[in-house]
Amino acid sequence: MSKSFSVLQGFIFLSILLFCMACNETKNTEVPKELAHPKLIKTIGAPNYGSVGCSLEDRAGNLWFGTTENGLYKFDGKTFQQFLIKDGLNSNNITSLLEDSSGKIWIGTDMGLCLYDGKSFTQIEIPLPKNLPPNENDLYRNSKRVFSMMQAKNGVLWFATLNGVFTYDGKSFSPFQIETNSGGFLSSNYNMEQFLEDKSGNIWFGGRGNEGVYRYDGKSVTRLELEVLFQDGPTPKPTLWAWPQLQDKDGNIWFSNWGGVYRYDGKSFTSFTKKDGLVGGVAEIREDKKGNLWLGGDAGDGLSLYDGTSFTRFTTEDGLIQNHIWSILEDKAGNLWIGTRETGLSRYDGKTFTTYSEYKPETPKN
Repeated sequence: MSKSFSVLQGFIFLSILLFCMACNETKNTEVPKELAHPKLIKTIGAPNYGSVGCSLEDRAGNLWFGTTENGLYKFDGKTFQQFLIKDGLNSNNITSLLEDSSGKIWIGTDMGLCLYDGKSFTQIEIPLPKNLPPNENDLYRNSKRVFSMMQAKNGVLWFATLNGVFTYDGKSFSPFQIETNSGGFLSSNYNMEQFLEDKSGNIWFGGRGNEGVYRYDGKSVTRLELEVLFQDGPTPKPTLWAWPQLQDKDGNIWFSNWGGVYRYDGKSFTSFTKKDGLVGGVAEIREDKKGNLWLGGDAGDGLSLYDGTSFTRFTTEDGLIQNHIWSILEDKAGNLWIGTRETGLSRYDGKTFTTYSEYKPETPKN
């Protein structure tokens, strides 16, 4: 009787052991959730250098991300495809993105413009004025950087470049001169880095090196003065320039600089700074489908959400990949895509942040 019981005990013990081993084997073969989705793979340069500095969703629903050193990425929801100089780009440093009314993708780079028609890249040369003096900044003397691009309601394309502002009517480029007494941050040949067309058709300009912002009504340019905001640091630096960012659902126009943001209601400016709970050094502002504003900065403070009343901050402690924010995009599904320093990319679905980038340096070929 005891022998039978002992055999039965052994059988039960062996069965439990085999079951546990099978469970462990199954568990070990499962792919962690963080690794299960495709990622933007950084292959060029040091891990802590570069950024995802611009982003775009095209009419087909593809997401595009421009980076420093690592070129252009297209994400179709399943895979990331990388485009580099060898694929037809004129530079691997992507500075701005635009889809025009015909569905073509304009790519601004450190070396000028490229146009993607869905099949191939064409390099576009912007003719420079003959009397344009050479750039006195040695680091950017040969650069043709395109800071930002926009297509106005009348179909005209606008380009803010290191060599000034240009318009394109579909046939030719024309320089657009805004008379100011200051040069740009990287060159004396420009003073505007970003623009915005409001609902009334006015075009707003702004850039580092200026004082105030500029409004073009189709006939003349008017300068509007701004309250001085101070950039954080051991010795706070006064900032009087601003980048036009967006016009919100209520018609307010928002501007940003390294000291904070301004909201313009058509009559006066209201400023917001870190004292109000805002992140520092705001480089990007986007409005989501609910009317909330998302603000990101390069001061290392993370991401701010403004609901019209107060600011809420998100950082790496909340799952964000990096705290220096350079680009924000809301896709058609309502997800936020946040581009950061170190060529980082996070997706926020309204509840959690998921990392969508990874560093895998190229293996040198023998």
